Amino acid sequence: MSRTWQSFPRVSVQRMSREPWALNLATPHLLKFAALIALVAAVMSIGSCSRKSDQPNVIVLGFDGMDPRLCERLMDAGHMPNFDAMRKKGGYRPLGTSIPPQSPVAWSNFITGADSGEHGIFDFMHRDPKNPGVPVYSAAETKVSEEGWQVGDHRIPLTFWPFMQNPTQTLLTRHGTPFWDYLDAAGIPIRIYDIPSNYPPSPSHHGHMCCLSGMGVPDMMGTYGTYQAFASNAARQIDEGGGIRRPLSFSNNVAQSTLFGPDNTALVNPIRAEVPFEIFRHPTQPWIRVDVQDKTVTLKEGEWSDWIPIDYRLEMPEFMPDTHASAICRFYLQEVRPNFRLYVTPMNINPSDPGDQKISEPTGFVKQISDELGLSYTTGFQEDHKALSNGVFRDEEYLAQAKYVLAERRTLLEYALEHYKNGFLFFYFSSTDLQAHMFWWDGDERHPKRSHADARKYNHEIEKLYVEADAIVGEVVKRYGDKATILVMSDHGFCNFRRQFNLNTWLRDNGYLSPKDCQSVAPTASSSGLDWLQTKAYALGLNGLYINLQGRERDGIVKPADKDALLNEISAKLLSVRDPANGLPIVKEVYRADQVYHGPYAAAGPDLIVGYYRGYRVSWASTLGEITKDVVSDNDSAWSADHCIAADEVPGVIFSNRAIAARPISLMDIAPTILERYKFPKPEFMRGSSIFEGAKTGEPIAGTN
Repeated sequence: MSRTWQSFPRVSVQRMSREPWALNLATPHLLKFAALIALVAAVMSIGSCSRKSDQPNVIVLGFDGMDPRLCERLMDAGHMPNFDAMRKKGGYRPLGTSIPPQSPVAWSNFITGADSGEHGIFDFMHRDPKNPGVPVYSAAETKVSEEGWQVGDHRIPLTFWPFMQNPTQTLLTRHGTPFWDYLDAAGIPIRIYDIPSNYPPSPSHHGHMCCLSGMGVPDMMGTYGTYQAFASNAARQIDEGGGIRRPLSFSNNVAQSTLFGPDNTALVNPIRAEVPFEIFRHPTQPWIRVDVQDKTVTLKEGEWSDWIPIDYRLEMPEFMPDTHASAICRFYLQEVRPNFRLYVTPMNINPSDPGDQKISEPTGFVKQISDELGLSYTTGFQEDHKALSNGVFRDEEYLAQAKYVLAERRTLLEYALEHYKNGFLFFYFSSTDLQAHMFWWDGDERHPKRSHADARKYNHEIEKLYVEADAIVGEVVKRYGDKATILVMSDHGFCNFRRQFNLNTWLRDNGYLSPKDCQSVAPTASSSGLDWLQTKAYALGLNGLYINLQGRERDGIVKPADKDALLNEISAKLLSVRDPANGLPIVKEVYRADQVYHGPYAAAGPDLIVGYYRGYRVSWASTLGEITKDVVSDNDSAWSADHCIAADEVPGVIFSNRAIAARPISLMDIAPTILERYKFPKPEFMRGSSIFEGAKTGEPIAGTN
């Protein structure tokens, strides 16, 4: 492999300027000494996670969304020989997923060896009982200092002076103790790459862990990923979920625009930073030149640029130097004529200059990687599925971008393996999830967006992706098969997403939820859209249903004594719901939170978790609390496959180069398994047990070629 890269929290952007504006606060000698100490500390912190150890070696490869049904079909057909070798030696089982089967929940189960009651992550989105209809991002929380001085248009927080401390803090909201804390305390080297549900990364209390955060890391705009798409036929700017479409006008084959960046949160009324750029279009040929800051990019139609650093200046009051935020992006020239189309990736945090964006532990780990490999994606969601859903990408364009992401990930894996000497290694692949959401279609039913032929064509891309995953695993097994315990796992499986169920509309039609205006459709299930004094239950997120409980919700009306009866009533009615188009049942399981969650945070989540049959999922509108006309409707999105349904419908997979016990295995068993390999007793809060307990043999399985 090549040793270079292939050619809702708000991001904090107030960073210490490189200009020595504070020299009057200290002597030059003191500053030099402080800089030396900081340098030594940084070097020591980076090196500490590479300490040698004579402990056992454990390697975990995480393929998000890898499905057991497809794995078994491809193994039976002889297309995945490395996985099949593990299966034949007893090293394969379907892997029970989380309730609900959502990635933030599932990976948190893996990290803690416990369920949501212990780690407090119940969904991609949570609700605040004080403002129950407004969704909040579940895995991280950003706090901004409200105290300070107003200087003209600027607000200078007290924490910003005189030591330039960051006034904005993003905190990891996943609770519980990650299994690697026990390894860290024992001096075992730990390297973790792109793990979900760990942004900002949890600290290494003993200095033996290096972690690169994955799913959850925002872009420079503080979103999951906001592309910018420029087109000559666009009449106006359109801000849409996941991106911004912007008009572009040429005069004599020259066009000018700007690249949006982070908000300047030092302003009383934050303003989005912008960087100007200029496009020169060849008068006859399908290529362009882009000039941005001090860089020039030349592109042919259908060509991607390398990563381009972008420096955003954030204006500060006159007595302070302006601050800077460093981003990176790539340009993709989609079309030159007749309609000019240029796509720009989300503004990723610059891994070579992340500033105060803590995306790795220690903070210098991401820069260490970038210094050796070059620039790369840092956002948690790297495959730009929103560009495909919104029609900015065509299928082939999304596939090309997704392949680039996988190529970067494979290069990072080679880096990880070269730097892995011993201890624990975790490496994550997103491709098997985010390509599956867009391309999976394993039946003859009508696809939401594609012809039957195209649906089969792109589903075949998922099969090819699994074959490539098999080759990756084969390389690792060949390299470490007799030197390490190797686990290959996924957090859940996949299925078609044909029909969508609006849970809030159903609640309204059954008398549990009341819009203020009493019309058939309310804009959102928020404090302005619902009559909370007439609402007994409401839905928010992908699987959650909440009781408007007295003493808990701000305007709760359901008495605690009536809660159980109401939950039983709603559950029974949901299980009896049928699709009016075909008479099929929609809801397979309704889980009671007080029965499936255990631990100190069990009461913080939804009261009911709704699990759907394969082919169904909650509607797009209902996830944000919205109410639509119809309860059940066709899924009309390019996002044509999903897994946020009943847990037993979409198990994941677990493979190992050692035989696995012949019993049901779940995500909560993996953390105890890792600890058992290092001969640590299982902590009381962990609910699983080692997958090797009771296995016929613990001998490594030889790799195949």
